[in-house]
Amino acid sequence: MLQALEGSQAVAQAVALCRPQVIAAYPITPQTHIVENISKLVADGKLKCEFISVESEFSAASVVLGAAIAGSRSYTASASQGILLMAEVLYNIAGLRVPIVMTCANRAISSPLSIWNDQQDSMAVRDAGWIQLYCADNQEAVDTTIQAYLIAEQTELPVMVCMDGFTLTHTLEGIDIPTQEQVDSFLPEYKFSRTLDPQNPISIGTLVSPDFYSEARHSHHTAVLNAEAEIIAADQDWEKITGRSSGGLLTVEGSDEAKVAILTIGSVYGTLRAAMEELDLEQPVKLIKLRSFRPFPIDALKTACAGLDDIIVLERAIGLGSGSILGLEVLAAVT
Repeated sequence: MLQALEGSQAVAQAVALCRPQVIAAYPITPQTHIVENISKLVADGKLKCEFISVESEFSAASVVLGAAIAGSRSYTASASQGILLMAEVLYNIAGLRVPIVMTCANRAISSPLSIWNDQQDSMAVRDAGWIQLYCADNQEAVDTTIQAYLIAEQTELPVMVCMDGFTLTHTLEGIDIPTQEQVDSFLPEYKFSRTLDPQNPISIGTLVSPDFYSEARHSHHTAVLNAEAEIIAADQDWEKITGRSSGGLLTVEGSDEAKVAILTIGSVYGTLRAAMEELDLEQPVKLIKLRSFRPFPIDALKTACAGLDDIIVLERAIGLGSGSILGLEVLAAVT
């Protein structure tokens, strides 16, 4: 059903439709409205789950880690300094291959203090072993949140759904919220292969020797790369149910004759798309929207950039000392 909703409200409803059993979060601008709306759904009896208010983002990540390993579908959300505070646990969640979904309401990192949008927070943990998917608008944020649970549980990898703070989280859009029946037909019940059970005790995350550690990291790396297929499949399956696609790994728009492309990630895409529709450009230009940053879709990007002379990369995160994060990865992929 089409509704006029703030991005945060829409994401809260999407999370609820996935039937999470444990949610833990600590409020931080601009993520706050997401957890406030989830809390209200729980208080009103519309969402049956354990909502745990914690004293920090570190605790929020720790709670959902324990809950997911114990057999509960779990969710958290954060932004900016909160992402940095929970970074240690984010690495543990990924290293233990626990299928958690979280929302990152992208916001700048201090200092100087800024509550406004950039993507340095999620980029700071880009190599933590999480799948990272970036949303261009609030409809994508809803659809990607639901897809993220299927992707996470199929791959046994955590998924971070990134949406630009304020630009999306606090903006009202017309959003098609799927029905519970649609989500239930798409997302099966939560199952984790290494659930902790007192009747069948196992150990996880134990001390290992350097040779085994290297094997584990390589296996993790391979799993993230192989997640490309699951990301594409989840988007295709969701399109069959709703008629909507978020683009899989990336999307390309524009003339096949174009020799120049603009590549971006996140909500900037919408501005560029509107500009391309309105401006009378002297030469054809392609527009590339990168949805999956981890895994980085090297082969898909090479195909998208075939025949181009120039690629303009617009990004909202600076690599201090190198000048670029996204731009350097694009350069490495296509050369």
